Amino acid sequence: MAGLIKREDIDELRSRTRIDEVIGEFVTLKTAGIGSLKGLCPFHDEKTPSFTVRPQVGMYHCFGCGESGDVFTFLQKVEQLSFVEAVETLAGKAGMHLRYEDGKGPDREQASRRQRLLEMHEVAGRFFAQALESEAGQIGRDFLTGRGFPAESSREFGIGFAPKSWDGLTTHLRRAGFTDEEILAGGLASEGGRGIYDRFRGRVIWPIKDMTARTIGFGARRLYDDDKGPKYLNTPETALYHKNQVLYGLDLAKKSIAKTKRVVVVEGYTDVMAAHLAGVDQAVATCGTAFGAEHVKIIRRLLGDDPTGQVIFTFDGDAAGQKAALKAFEFESLFSAQTFVAVEPDGLDPCDLRMRKGDAALRELIDGCKPLFEFVITTAIARFDLDTVEGRISAVRAAAEVLTDVRDRNSLSHYYRFVAGRIGVDIDEVEAAVRTAARQPKQNRRPAEAPARQSSYRDGPPPTPTAPAASTSAAPGPGTGAGTGPGHAPSGGAREPGPASAGEASDERSLEYVYEERPDVSNLSAPISPARLKTEKGALMVALQHPEVVNAKLFDSLSAKAFEHPGYRRIQDAIRQAGGLGAAGPAQSKWAERVLDAADEDLRPYVAQLLVTPLPVIEGDGIDRFARGIVARLFDYDLERIAKELHSRLQRQDTADGAGQAALLGQLQTLEQHRARLKTLM
Repeated sequence: MAGLIKREDIDELRSRTRIDEVIGEFVTLKTAGIGSLKGLCPFHDEKTPSFTVRPQVGMYHCFGCGESGDVFTFLQKVEQLSFVEAVETLAGKAGMHLRYEDGKGPDREQASRRQRLLEMHEVAGRFFAQALESEAGQIGRDFLTGRGFPAESSREFGIGFAPKSWDGLTTHLRRAGFTDEEILAGGLASEGGRGIYDRFRGRVIWPIKDMTARTIGFGARRLYDDDKGPKYLNTPETALYHKNQVLYGLDLAKKSIAKTKRVVVVEGYTDVMAAHLAGVDQAVATCGTAFGAEHVKIIRRLLGDDPTGQVIFTFDGDAAGQKAALKAFEFESLFSAQTFVAVEPDGLDPCDLRMRKGDAALRELIDGCKPLFEFVITTAIARFDLDTVEGRISAVRAAAEVLTDVRDRNSLSHYYRFVAGRIGVDIDEVEAAVRTAARQPKQNRRPAEAPARQSSYRDGPPPTPTAPAASTSAAPGPGTGAGTGPGHAPSGGAREPGPASAGEASDERSLEYVYEERPDVSNLSAPISPARLKTEKGALMVALQHPEVVNAKLFDSLSAKAFEHPGYRRIQDAIRQAGGLGAAGPAQSKWAERVLDAADEDLRPYVAQLLVTPLPVIEGDGIDRFARGIVARLFDYDLERIAKELHSRLQRQDTADGAGQAALLGQLQTLEQHRARLKTLM
C-alpha cells in the first residue's frame, strides 16, 4: 500500500529507541527490581506507582488500568497520534531517514491534522523570532531589555514579536502552504467580515511548548498604548492547546524538577524567565488560567509522588495573590509532596524582585518559603478582629477548618501552638475546635481523590472464549464469562478463594512476582494448586523476558497439557505460533512483538503483564538459576502427569500381558530417571 513505512525501518527504529528515555519525558521513572522501572501512570490518576517499564523488552504495562504496549503505542496514546505519526516523530528525534513502500513519504496534503498544526506553529515561531530582530521589533526588544532580559535570553526562551500589521503572519503562513482553515484551527488568526486576520498584533510573543518542547500555542503581551485588547492574550482552545493542561516553561524545567524533586509555580511568563536566569530552573507557570487539578497531575508525574518533594507557589502579596493561594490550597490534598508558598514582603513578583534586588534575592525568596498551610491559616485568621471575643472565636473556628486537613499528624502540635499564638488563646481551645471540625462534614469538600482504579490482570489470563450462556445482564468483559470466568463461582457452588481484587491489593504487591497468590479456579474442572499456578506463570515470564536463558528445545517440546490454567495454555500456544523459543533470537523487543502479534487481542494485555512483571531475583543474582529451576519444575509437573497416566494404564493392564506390563514399567522407570535429573536443577 502506498505510503506504508517499510517494516525493516520500523524494527530498526524500535531497536535504536530507548523506551525508558521516551517515557521518561512524560513520567519520572524509578528502579523497581532487576531490569524494571516504575512511575505514576500517565493514562489514569493514581497515588501509588503501578506503571512498569522494561527497557530490555521494550514494553510498558500499567497494573492499575491495564494499558500496555511498546514505544510506538505509548507515543500514540499519550500524544494522540496515529501509528505513522508516532514512527515519524521518533525517527525525526533519532535522525533516521524512513523509507516508504512506494519510495516516498505520505503526501503533505494528506498528513494528519495534528502534525500539520504542529508544523504551522514551528513556522509561526520562527516568523515571530525573526520579527523581533527586525527594525519593527525594536519596541519588543526595548520591553524585554527593560525587564532584565538581554537579547541572548530572548533567544534562549524563543521570544518573538508580532508585527503591528493586519495579516503579516497569515500571509507568511499561506506562502508556507497552510490553508486559512488550518490557520484558524491553530488559533493564529481570527475571522472578520473581510476574511481572516492575525490574532496577535503589536505584541511580545512567548512560545508555549509541551513537555517534549514542541510549540503548541503562544502567549502575547500588549506593547502599544492604542491597543485596546487585553494586556495578555493567549492562543484559544485548539486541538493542540488546552490551557488547563499546560505549564509554561515545563520543557526547560522538567529535568531539574525530576532531579531536585522541586517545582516552583510562578504567575507569569516573565516570572519564569527571571527565575530560570536567577538559577531557579524548576520554575513553571500556568497559561491564562488558575492552577487546577490537571496541573496537579502533570506535577505529580514529574515528582513521582515523592513525599520529600516540594511544590512551591509564588504569589503577589495583594488580595488577588491571596485568592490564588487559597485556590491552590484546594488541591493540596492531591499532592504527596509538601506544599509551600513564597510571598515577597513588598509585594514584588519574581521578575520585579530580580530587577530591583538581583538574582540572589529571588533565590532567597524561594529558599525562604513557608508551608502553604501556614499561609492559608494566617490568611484565614486575618479576616477577623482579634481584639474582640467574637473575633477570636471565629478565627479559631476558621483555623480549625484548615487544620483538619493536615496530613502529617506529627506536625499538628506545631500548628496548634502557631494558631494559639497568633490568635491569643490557649492551645486546648484550638485542639477542641479541631476535634469538633473533624466530626462535622464540610459543606465545600476539596476535589475528589483519584478515581477508583480499574481492575488489573492479576487474576490470570482469560480462558479460551466460549459462547456465553443466555443472560439478561450485560455481556462480560475480556477474561470473564457468564459465570465461568475468573471472578465467578460455578453454578451452585461456592467460589474458590482467589487473589485479592485490584482495589484490595496494594500497588507494590501487584508489581511483584506474587508467590503467595491464590488462583481463581472456578472456571476449571479441577483446582490448580497455588504452587502449580506460580510455576506456570514463572515459566512463561522467563520464556517471554529472557528466552536466551531457557533451553529452547526442551521448552518448545512441552505438551499443551503442561499448562493446566487455560489462559496460560493459550499464551504457550501464542509462543509456538511466534516460532517457539528456538526462533526468539537475541533482540528481546522483537521477540516480544512477535508473541504479541500471535496472541489473540483479548490475550495481549496478559502477555504484556508477564513481559514487564519483575522476576523474583536480586540484581546480579541468578536469572539463569531461577529460569532453570522454574522451567525444570514445570517439566516435573508434566512428567508427574504422564507418570500418573502410566500408573493408571498399568493398573488396568491385563495381568496376563507380561510384555505390556514390562513396557509400561520401563517407561515409568525412564520417567523417574528424568525427574531425578530435573530435581537437581530445582
